[in-house]
Amino acid sequence: MTTYSSGGGMDVKGVQGSISFDGEWITIRKKEVGQQAREFKIRAADVTGTRLKPGTRLFHGYVQFVLPGSAPAAESKSLLTGGRPPQSDPHSLSIRHSANDAAAKLVAAVEQARPTQ
Repeated sequence: MTTYSSGGGMDVKGVQGSISFDGEWITIRKKEVGQQAREFKIRAADVTGTRLKPGTRLFHGYVQFVLPGSAPAAESKSLLTGGRPPQSDPHSLSIRHSANDAAAKLVAAVEQARPTQ
């Protein structure tokens, strides 16, 4: 599910959170069970890489942003998390199968906004 705000931004609803992108800033909002909602902001110009693992009908996928000086969070191998980064990773969000197209469009928009080397 992608929605566009009046400013031309993009929003993707994920599992227990969402990602929005306004053309310059990526905002990841997460709400873990029993925790306060958290918000993480990342400038698209600071992103050195993106990872998108599409969800399937059985397992959630994820969107992850890689920043300078940090390695991407490792995928968990447990049956419940199905190969996703941990919920505590501030630079990723799990997505459902129904959000695959929206997530792909958001990742493409972030890639376009990144400076060319």
